[in-house]
Amino acid sequence: MNAPLIRPYRSPDEIEFLALLKGLWKQRNLIVVIAFISVALAAIYALVATPQYKVQSVLRPASLKDLDQLNESGVYSLTPEESLGRVIGSLGSYSLRLAFLEANPELVQSIRKADEPLGQLLDRLNHEGFSLVASEARKPGEPVTYQGISFTYPEGVDGVAITNGLVSAAVDQERKRLQEDMEVLVNNRLSMLQAKVSTEKARYDAGKSARIAELLEGDQLAKASFQDELKALRQQLLAARQNRIKTLDEAILIAEKLGIVKPTTPSVMAESGKAGQGNFIRTEVNNKETPLYFMGTDALMAERAALRSRVSDDFVEPRVAELQAKLSLLEHNRQVEVLKKRGDEEVYFKDIVKLSGERAKLESLKVEFALLDFSKLRLVHIDQLASPPQEPVKPQRFLILLGGLVLGLILGAGVATVRVMILHASTSIRQEVTA
Repeated sequence: MNAPLIRPYRSPDEIEFLALLKGLWKQRNLIVVIAFISVALAAIYALVATPQYKVQSVLRPASLKDLDQLNESGVYSLTPEESLGRVIGSLGSYSLRLAFLEANPELVQSIRKADEPLGQLLDRLNHEGFSLVASEARKPGEPVTYQGISFTYPEGVDGVAITNGLVSAAVDQERKRLQEDMEVLVNNRLSMLQAKVSTEKARYDAGKSARIAELLEGDQLAKASFQDELKALRQQLLAARQNRIKTLDEAILIAEKLGIVKPTTPSVMAESGKAGQGNFIRTEVNNKETPLYFMGTDALMAERAALRSRVSDDFVEPRVAELQAKLSLLEHNRQVEVLKKRGDEEVYFKDIVKLSGERAKLESLKVEFALLDFSKLRLVHIDQLASPPQEPVKPQRFLILLGGLVLGLILGAGVATVRVMILHASTSIRQEVTA
């Protein structure tokens, strides 16, 4: 007895998938045709599309020796990294790019639309063509090793000239700015030093005027003091002379009454009435002052006449001559005269040596920078100039054809799948109607 034949079980989904594969296989010609058409369209696009080229210029920091003359001035300090950053900043500047295109319109004439402003064209180039490149720092805070600019452009444009021209224009602009900065800094330093010198001059003039006024005031005070003392002393001498005259008048009156004509003493006067005593020598010791009238009228009247005829009493007191000498010295203050006759007064200014040294240094730097050829100053090291590319970066024909093939296969498979599904649905409907 034969055993029953057992067929493997298949789910409805598996049956439908197999049927779909069989249907796609039957529609393989359609898929191939659609894929061929897609590849043909892609090939036409690859042949018709305008080739796009890309060039770039790479800049690296300059050497320290290239900036040594600038940094040694002490007025301006610029590191190689800062110098590179300045040039890259100019490369990314809209105004620099616009100025370069305005100076060289023939370089973009082939892609410039009719009556299109250069600013609008530059906007398109900034969006589609220009881009800045830079190396990636390996560690946080580590400076980049190189920076630069790349330019993607269509065929017919001299992208090499544009890229290298922009780099040259950026370097020249930074050189010019650096020269202007140096001139401004030196002039500002000189102006500041001149202001300091002017301030010192004003301070010196004020101090000198104050010193002269102080000296003159001291002289006037001393002169007034000496004159007051001299006047008082002369009044004192005059009073003493007048008192002496009165004293002499009194003594003369007494001497006349006593009959004393010649100088005598009390003892001589007492013995004048005695006679026959012979010759003798008399010694008189008396601790009391002899009255003035014993001088006799002749001497007293002679002294009185001399005192009355005296014109000045200055010779009597040595202090008068001393005061007159001091007043004579105060007539001319030699220190004031020397202060007024000073010629080169800057030598007396505070810190004049330091200020003069700085001013001389800045003056020499000004001359040195005027003679310095900034056009030869190396701000960056141009590691790579833009050079004509060997092949375009766009369109990439192989990728376009491959993409067209893949897209054609997908599109063909989609169309074939739709047809298979439509045929399968029609067959199912006819079977149901027949049943």
